[in-house]
Amino acid sequence: MSEQQQTEKSPARNAVIVGAGMAGVQSAVALREAGFTGPVTLIGAEPHQPYDRPPLSKAVLLGKAEDSAFDVDFEALGVTLRLGLDVTALRAADHVLDTVDGPVPYDALIIATGAEPVALPGTEGVPGVHLLRTLDDAARLRPVLARGRDVVVVGAGWIGAEFATAARAAGCAVTVVEAAARPLAGTLPAEVTAPMAAWYAGSGAELLTGARVDRVEEGAVFLADGRVLPAGAVVVGIGARPATGWLAGSGVALGPDGSVTADSSLRTSLPDVYAVGDCASFPSARYGTRLLVHHWDNALQGPRTAAASIIAAGTGARPPVHDPVPYFWSEQFGRFVQYAGHHADADTLLWRGDGAEAAWSVCWLRGGALVAVLAVGRPRDLAQGRRLIESGAVLDPEKAADPAVPLKSAAL
Repeated sequence: MSEQQQTEKSPARNAVIVGAGMAGVQSAVALREAGFTGPVTLIGAEPHQPYDRPPLSKAVLLGKAEDSAFDVDFEALGVTLRLGLDVTALRAADHVLDTVDGPVPYDALIIATGAEPVALPGTEGVPGVHLLRTLDDAARLRPVLARGRDVVVVGAGWIGAEFATAARAAGCAVTVVEAAARPLAGTLPAEVTAPMAAWYAGSGAELLTGARVDRVEEGAVFLADGRVLPAGAVVVGIGARPATGWLAGSGVALGPDGSVTADSSLRTSLPDVYAVGDCASFPSARYGTRLLVHHWDNALQGPRTAAASIIAAGTGARPPVHDPVPYFWSEQFGRFVQYAGHHADADTLLWRGDGAEAAWSVCWLRGGALVAVLAVGRPRDLAQGRRLIESGAVLDPEKAADPAVPLKSAAL
């Protein structure tokens, strides 16, 4: 962190936020709640009123809701919205953002540009190929589902499973193509994902694992093994990467994954510039590693830290530390799946229940302490587990593995 950033004591006169998703909107709200009284400007690339993304793969996609706009009175908050505006560059030395409508000066800047979906190579411009990230994406897909077309989903990750769920609910024939040997291969261990693979067939969707896409043409997906899948629509869900390309040459330090490498107070490598949400990684003392969390809860919590850090920079107070227990949820195939923590360095995995049943959970321990929990239809396990992780509780493994014992009762 630069000396200038650490010693700056004058209060920021105006704050600018780039990105009008959850992280950006909550940054504006958090600034006001923290007592920031200067002008706040929220810049969004999309023309729509700022909206929440999780309903896009659920209610909005199925036509049960027209949009998912945030219930925030920006005028009452004194927040200026500049929507449909692309930010093209950051000139940190001048404290200026370049946009297609001209320069925008700032005293404090929050980067909240989120993540962008990874496209399937060779599919650009192919009719019928879709991503699902924006309100416009959902609007294009809604009539596809309404017509009950054959749908091929590329990628059996979280978004692939959620879209497959919606497509089956709409009456579409669904085939999910996954290059790895199992769903969620880059996210969870094989023994945990094993029961999840059966969820696809149970919903009437076909899951093809170890299947690589050779090419996509209008109306068909060609696999590397020679199979041809009819496809009235192809939905690609093979991952996302931080939307930070516009920061090239700005001096903002980026990690190998493209994320803004924020510090524990969500300050970037440049003075007066902060980063939150899907575009930013942060060091976790709890887990001893840098985390990049592409989930809704992180976009909710990070802005409070960034806002407090901006206030601290103006008062000389000690900035807060951002080290939450990561949390997310997914609704798929009639199941509510929740996860809290980070299990990468765990040394013990404990099952609570049978994965073949409707409700079960898994706990990960490191040195006896609970570090992560996955709960399927067991919300109490998740809620109790999250608190145990926050407190660093050590568990009795025998009690923790007994689904009849409340998880909190397993703490030593």
